[in-house]
Amino acid sequence: MNGQSDFIQDSVIEQTLSHAVRKDRAAVEDIISKALEMKGLDLPDIAVLSTISDPELLAKLFDAAKKVKETIYGRRLVLFAPLYISNLCSNECLYCAFRARNKEVKRRVLTQPEIYQEVEELVKQGHKRVLLVAGESYPKEGFSYVLKSIETIYTVKVGPGEIRRVNVNVAPLTLEEFKELKAAKIGTYQLFQETYHRQTYKGVHVSGKKADYDWRVSAMDRAMEAGIDDVGIGVLFGLCDWRYELLALMQHIHHLEAKFGVGPHTISVPRLEPATGSDMASHPPKPVEDIEFRKIVAILRLAVPYTGIIMSTRENPNMRRETFALGVSQISAGSRTNPGGYAEGKDVLDEAQFSLGDHRGLDEVIQDITELGYVPSFCTGCYRLGRTGQDFMDMAKPGLIKEHCDPNALSTFLEYLQDYASEATKQAGFKLIEKTLNSMDEKPKSLSTKMLEAVRSGKRDVYC
Repeated sequence: MNGQSDFIQDSVIEQTLSHAVRKDRAAVEDIISKALEMKGLDLPDIAVLSTISDPELLAKLFDAAKKVKETIYGRRLVLFAPLYISNLCSNECLYCAFRARNKEVKRRVLTQPEIYQEVEELVKQGHKRVLLVAGESYPKEGFSYVLKSIETIYTVKVGPGEIRRVNVNVAPLTLEEFKELKAAKIGTYQLFQETYHRQTYKGVHVSGKKADYDWRVSAMDRAMEAGIDDVGIGVLFGLCDWRYELLALMQHIHHLEAKFGVGPHTISVPRLEPATGSDMASHPPKPVEDIEFRKIVAILRLAVPYTGIIMSTRENPNMRRETFALGVSQISAGSRTNPGGYAEGKDVLDEAQFSLGDHRGLDEVIQDITELGYVPSFCTGCYRLGRTGQDFMDMAKPGLIKEHCDPNALSTFLEYLQDYASEATKQAGFKLIEKTLNSMDEKPKSLSTKMLEAVRSGKRDVYC
């Protein structure tokens, strides 16, 4: 096995899973109690939790995940939008509509003026952070196309609105290219391994650079060596046994923690969804049922309590709502997965990467989560104040980060309500802000009150 990726150890995973089936009810309850200490879980613990099927134990698992999530993150949910700039791709990945040999997809590369128009539309909706996404091939200028696109995004100003932080999901880069990406002032670099199982990986990645398992799995090492200390990892659930993927994901996390002192900033949990020109996407090799999906989110929240969990619009509104209480801390909203989809105001299935499960616009999503008692947050303060990587974790683990996150969530939410919200969302939002303030401790309440007053008086981009 290549030394770059020997941290994914199949034999350890297989042995751990085989031992997990022997655990009794008391052992499961002990692990759940351990998880409530918010110090994380090891591989055997995770393997045992993955075997739970008893309704009472499931309820205890889900309740523990909710307690941990709300202790660390409170009731806030960070919102963002994916921004697809290109669906060109040189890889042949059997589950993806963008795959190189797929003749059913119309190829499109946005020009810089078109990217500007896309961002204008996102800003008009109220978005403050985007995730730039591109197929794993670029126009003639190569990787510089991505850098130019980031620069374009940051130049867009519409009234009081702007995109304050660009996160990026693009193909694995060289160390030097990662340094260029860092210099472009991105937030988080995100990349999914798709599946950590080598045999499965080889079977679904037929050709192209992405077929190189080791190049992909070692990308986060290069990113962090280049100074990008906020990275996001993930698995495309449905390609391989989800229990295997969870343990492999944890091995990757432990590797990053051992080597760099800090693991990923976020974990994404996409499930395989139908995609134009892909029979595999419509019929996943290892489908993940809804109850299993909820277990995945809950187990991850207990296993890595201080890491953000991202839920995309692949899932339908009901599933998204259910996972908010199980550990999800970031969500996309009003998404389009086809280049040009925001300016044109529609999904174009034969240009999109996959089918969406949640087609609601940003305001409808915000009204929904507000009425559920969650505070929508557009905060980007940590990125701009250098609270990233180890610095973020040093504040998160003793609970100090909430002193910044809660006030920032409220101030950015009030911005949205004043500048973009529908009347119904405003009314629900103002009530929630008042309720949230009344539940806060004196210090963050005092800071939040001052920041909210600044926003009410017309100031924007207020953060601490």
